[in-house]
Amino acid sequence: MDVMEAIKTRRSVRRFKPDAIPEDVMNEVLEAARWAPSWANTQCWEFVVVTDQAVRQRLSEEALSPGNPARRGVAEAPAVVVALGKEGISGFYKDSPATDKGDWFMYDVGVAMQNLCLAAWGHGLGTVHVGLMDAVKIEEILGVPKGTRVVALTPIGYPAVVGGSPPRKEINDFVWRERYGAKYTP
Repeated sequence: MDVMEAIKTRRSVRRFKPDAIPEDVMNEVLEAARWAPSWANTQCWEFVVVTDQAVRQRLSEEALSPGNPARRGVAEAPAVVVALGKEGISGFYKDSPATDKGDWFMYDVGVAMQNLCLAAWGHGLGTVHVGLMDAVKIEEILGVPKGTRVVALTPIGYPAVVGGSPPRKEINDFVWRERYGAKYTP
């Protein structure tokens, strides 16, 4: 599958088959995350791969609200990848924030997660970015050290159900030419 096909066809998957993910496939998916770009190549991300069903159940029940549409997927997927970001590294120069955006770890981890999700899709695996969660509770469950934060998580596995394509804005609805408000025409 080429990159544009993966980008255009990837869907958020919330229902999974119980089939285990082969170790070599999981390693390739994690390898894609490893090659994500980051601020000054800081590679501030870390990942926890959770395959233990009891821990996945705890994440689902204790860290996701009952109304979260990904809750069931976190419990039933064969694995959950929890993305972490190390604070005070990305976006910093000589221990001080280098821009008015401060710590860039959220951005860098997001890029790594997108690589992971696209690589997973290329292997026939489904994922969904989960950000509506109790990150502090997940840090407690997984024993995440101070200075490292849970940013997002994704259940990962072979899809039981894949939804259709959601509507997308046209390029000229969100891209401007030369200055904000000047229409861009492709």
